[in-house]
Amino acid sequence: MAVSNLDMHALFVLGDLRAKLVKQFQSRFVYITEQTPEGIYIAEIDTETALVVDDKPRLELKVGDHFRASVLPSREGGKFELRFRDIKLTVYGLGDYAFVSSNEGQGIVFKEGHSVMLVFAAHEQLQEGLTKTLKAVTGKAAKWRKGELVTFKASE
Repeated sequence: MAVSNLDMHALFVLGDLRAKLVKQFQSRFVYITEQTPEGIYIAEIDTETALVVDDKPRLELKVGDHFRASVLPSREGGKFELRFRDIKLTVYGLGDYAFVSSNEGQGIVFKEGHSVMLVFAAHEQLQEGLTKTLKAVTGKAAKWRKGELVTFKASE
């Protein structure tokens, strides 16, 4: 039987990360990308039409029916789970995420294995060069070579 717990360090680190993610969704247009060796998937969320629910007591964030982020207990002391449609990513703490910014907005890049997910809050809707812009922002933390993730520069 596995024992799961949420220790204080994980509570503060991952709870703070969740709070920073909530700030991303205060922007009107939020872009979510998943980049893997197979390619890139991009989605735009208009927060005026998608209901954003910040459930502080449960340490959870829900955006419409498609995006959910929550701090959960684990054997390691705590984990941050991100779900977007069929994509599920788990972050265990320091070294698995990076804060990035550009002229177009700011974002958080999450890493799990050979995949990265970017949650990017744009100052205004990105009309042109969407893929190029989001790849460049992701590239500030994650470096790809020949389709493989070779380096990831975490913020903490």
